Amino acid sequence: MKKTIHLSLFLLFVSFNLQAQSDEAQIKEVVTTAYVNGIHNAGPIQDIKDGFHPAFKMMVLSNDGVNEVSIQDWVERIENGRKKNPPNPDAPKATGDFARVTVTGTNATVELHLMRNGRKVFTDNLALYKFGNGWKIVSKTFYRHPN
Repeated sequence: MKKTIHLSLFLLFVSFNLQAQSDEAQIKEVVTTAYVNGIHNAGPIQDIKDGFHPAFKMMVLSNDGVNEVSIQDWVERIENGRKKNPPNPDAPKATGDFARVTVTGTNATVELHLMRNGRKVFTDNLALYKFGNGWKIVSKTFYRHPN
């Protein structure tokens, strides 16, 4: 009986651990595709829309106040910027260094160091929720590192 209980507990632990690993991999994929590549490496706008929830808000610290930027506003700015200055295919690509990924049920947080040319450009704190169609980025705060 004890062996059965121990085995059941072990299998339950392994199951939860595998699910957490799977969630972490999915989260990293969403952040890399929608945010790092979609936004910072001029990827497809659809990749951005697929990875960010429509209720997403970026919180921007400005003059001791906080301004909110919706994903719709951010995408519009990106599209306008790309029209004025088309992406340079030779520009150095941004990469994401995942400092921490924390998953609790259907909630996750990511601390990401956005790197370009081996230099830290941003430290981003992203919050995600898991929906029926997968993980979506729902909010962002950030620190822009000095040049």
